[in-house]
Amino acid sequence: MLVSRKWLEQYVDLSNISTDDLAEKMTKSGLEVEEVTGPALDDENVVVGYVEQCEQHPNADKLNLCQVNVGEDELLQIVCGAPNVAQGQYVVVAKPGAVLPGGFRIKKAKLRGETSNGMICSLQELGYDEKYVPEQFKDGIYVFDEDVTVGEAACPLLNLDDEVIEIELTANRSDCLSLIGVAYDVAAMYDKDIHLPQPEVDISSGSSSDYISVKIDDEEANPYYGAWILKDLTIRQSPLWLQNRLISAGIRPINNVVDVTNYILMEYGQPLHAFDYDRFGSKEVVTRLANEGETIKTLDGEERTLSSHHLVITNGEEPHAIAGVMGGEESEVQEDTTTILLEAAYFSPGVVRQGSKDHGLRSEASARFEKGIDITRVKEAATRAAQLLSEVADGEVLGNLVEEGSTEKDPINVSFTQDEINARIGADISIDDMKQIIKRLRFNYELDGQTFTVESPARRQDIVIKEDMVEEIARLYGYDRIPYTLPVGVRDKGGLTKRQKLIREVNDYLQSAGLNESLTYSLTKAEWSTRFVSPEIQNQNLSPIGLSLPMTDLHSHLRLSAVPELLSSLQYNVARNQYDVALYEIGSVFLQHEPRKQPEENVRLTAAVTGHWENHPWQGIKVPADFFVVKGVLEGLFNHFLDGQVEFEKAELEDMHPGQTAVMKLNGETMGYVGQIHPIVQREFDLQETFVFDVDLDRVLDETDDGEDYRAITKYPTIAQDLAFVVDRELPAKQLEQAIYEQGQPHLESVKVFDVYQGEHMEEGKKSIAFNLIFQNDERTLKDEEIEETRQAIVQHLETEYQAVLRG
Repeated sequence: MLVSRKWLEQYVDLSNISTDDLAEKMTKSGLEVEEVTGPALDDENVVVGYVEQCEQHPNADKLNLCQVNVGEDELLQIVCGAPNVAQGQYVVVAKPGAVLPGGFRIKKAKLRGETSNGMICSLQELGYDEKYVPEQFKDGIYVFDEDVTVGEAACPLLNLDDEVIEIELTANRSDCLSLIGVAYDVAAMYDKDIHLPQPEVDISSGSSSDYISVKIDDEEANPYYGAWILKDLTIRQSPLWLQNRLISAGIRPINNVVDVTNYILMEYGQPLHAFDYDRFGSKEVVTRLANEGETIKTLDGEERTLSSHHLVITNGEEPHAIAGVMGGEESEVQEDTTTILLEAAYFSPGVVRQGSKDHGLRSEASARFEKGIDITRVKEAATRAAQLLSEVADGEVLGNLVEEGSTEKDPINVSFTQDEINARIGADISIDDMKQIIKRLRFNYELDGQTFTVESPARRQDIVIKEDMVEEIARLYGYDRIPYTLPVGVRDKGGLTKRQKLIREVNDYLQSAGLNESLTYSLTKAEWSTRFVSPEIQNQNLSPIGLSLPMTDLHSHLRLSAVPELLSSLQYNVARNQYDVALYEIGSVFLQHEPRKQPEENVRLTAAVTGHWENHPWQGIKVPADFFVVKGVLEGLFNHFLDGQVEFEKAELEDMHPGQTAVMKLNGETMGYVGQIHPIVQREFDLQETFVFDVDLDRVLDETDDGEDYRAITKYPTIAQDLAFVVDRELPAKQLEQAIYEQGQPHLESVKVFDVYQGEHMEEGKKSIAFNLIFQNDERTLKDEEIEETRQAIVQHLETEYQAVLRG
């Protein structure tokens, strides 16, 4: 809602109140101000001038030499190139010293040898938006067509010195979709009087009822309809004051009749419509629900097909308007219109909303009908419109409104006590203060002891229950005056839960390892919903959950694995020449154990990696992603959260490479998998070698001990030894590593594989695995004899249990 300060001052005295103060007060009182704009131009050197003489420039074909009277002792000579400049015009003159929008300073100048003492201005040069410039002035200067005084300031005449406040209204404050509604609120904020229009109409001896009758077929959809006949009108451009008001409200002036209806729309919030009576083609107005398939050509030139739930205004036979939405082209007011039928009605918000939605027509009028207008002011708004039409269009108003229905509204009473208000607001507001606030709001009330009974005015449809009055009293008392306190009994500070902290640690670890977080849809397509499912879920024989009404086939099922969507993300990036991509996601899969029951959400950690893990061309380093890189990321994660308790076991899974896939087990139970996707699947997704993992993160977090874990740094040295064994090629290195670690206690600190060899010079079916062993004691230096004894025990155990042969 755009509110012109100058227009608002018609109703409330705002002298000595700055616009900034007004905007702040409005925001604090619940009318949130989005922006204040203007003034566009307020310069005393921009004045009204009269072109006394206009001759062609002696040295230029397209320039004119004008002698302009600006109310000073001497005429100003101004060179003007506008095609429409002529002798006898009242124009806008920017004298030397004026500064126009954009910082354009006017100076004395010479143009083609002739002195120019200022500029005759177009509306665009004065800061007008192009859409508000009348067609006849788009390519030239502006010319006043009404009485003005030479030398007077031009900025106020064109409303350039106005300030416009843009308010963001909440859905319940439909009363402030009018200047009068805003005026009520502003008057209440400052405890000022409000000066409302007192419309009076000079009615001719004729009667509107001789020209028109009104019939309402559906009183629920149309509780009231009034029609007024005005004749002998002259359609022309509106006076400047009326155009200024509309432009400040963001409405483009059209002609005096349409402009008056728009003015009333913004002043009262009451939509009106003017039909060309002679084109209406009947002496009766019938409002009814449309016949199924009936058509109407609306003002925008579109032919629209109506349904039986659309309310239409007809001449007894054909529809001439979609009620509250848009009028029909057939009875549009045109330049030759002399008699109009002025409609003033109340339409049901639901009916207008349906028509607006179905036809895709959203207007200022429909927006107000949809939110609900003040039915008790419909006649007053019509009277105000008739008054203005008789003034600006020379219209003759025939008799009184021809009416059907009623504008009466049963009052709504809201009761509350002082204690109830104070308890909800958290302030100590006295009875007298509450009385004063209710008076400022101009609500009628009764007081019985501490109990108020307030009558909600028809203009305030949002005042229905006790809590509505709590809000009214609180906002006018002042939100900033309400004391603030901490909740009683709250001792613990807010903070992250154990699970939230651990998930942050997981994110930090993976991102520091080189992966980027991704968020994909929890919904996937049917053929992907059963792919790449982890074995522990697969063994439960669960079916993916399909949506009853999916918006698209691409998102029709809840996922059992995030891997397919991550592979799709890799495909998207690779197709755009991003070949080195490492993504991970922490998200839910959905497990439905019983039909039509709420599914269980299992939070999983999923990743997909393709391309180079490291790529540093300058140093000549290129490390492609492989199984061991991805497995290493997981091992680092498990070492941090589970002290390395997770075991990797070779596996063969559908859609995964049979030689580079492993499942992960914790305490003997599978909790995910890791590996390379099958080459066939890689081609399906247009990917090179790609590696994925899927981990039951819920299980990891549940098993994590978040207690402090530290170890004092020892001053005693470590002792390293390397051992290499020849074993069967199928024997997992992890198994040997575990056996070495157990036999090396109590002094063996760590065991790591640093080499695997199975090429030539190695017996068929055999491989060599080399281990690095670190020995250490935190309390003393180890002796060589102790190390040798432990070494012999390790070698003997591996030879006996695994037929391992120690290499020399």
